[in-house]
Amino acid sequence: MLLLRAAGHSYIAYGPLLNGTHTLLFEGTPTHPGPDRLWDIVAKHKATTLYTAPTAIRALMVHGDAPVKKHDLSSLRILGSVGEPINEEAWRWYHDVVGGGRLPIVDTWWQTETGGIMITSLPGATDMKPGMATKPFFGIDARVVRADGEECEPGEGGFLVVDKPWPGMMRTVYGDHDRFK
Repeated sequence: MLLLRAAGHSYIAYGPLLNGTHTLLFEGTPTHPGPDRLWDIVAKHKATTLYTAPTAIRALMVHGDAPVKKHDLSSLRILGSVGEPINEEAWRWYHDVVGGGRLPIVDTWWQTETGGIMITSLPGATDMKPGMATKPFFGIDARVVRADGEECEPGEGGFLVVDKPWPGMMRTVYGDHDRFK
């Protein structure tokens, strides 16, 4: 597993280790000393997962397809996106060039405060849609509402709300519940 992400210890160390996987991190930028550094690392270590931010994807896109295509990325099984919304152009490049048009992209939406993924696509269970995280994850009751609290129609903008407590929700501060409230 290769994580190009500063997602904190839960995603970089605890989660992968608890699931019996390896995590590969590197220091520096993915384009130095050359625009193919990230792809060289993936190929050299036979990474199976690449989970990164759309900002990194866009920074790599500007160098074109050649730096990607000069490396064997066949070890990759899944791609991930996190950190901010991914635009359709970056999603398509990630899928078509990096993933060879064969790999699913798990586009995730969450925040540190939510304690885990809230909205995501699940390979084999939900259809991928370029630029969209898709549906609420298991145990998450999310919807989009207008300012008056009424649910929006499909395609209509609004406010994302989570209606009920969720499995990873913070419930207290150890030793100081009054402070938490």
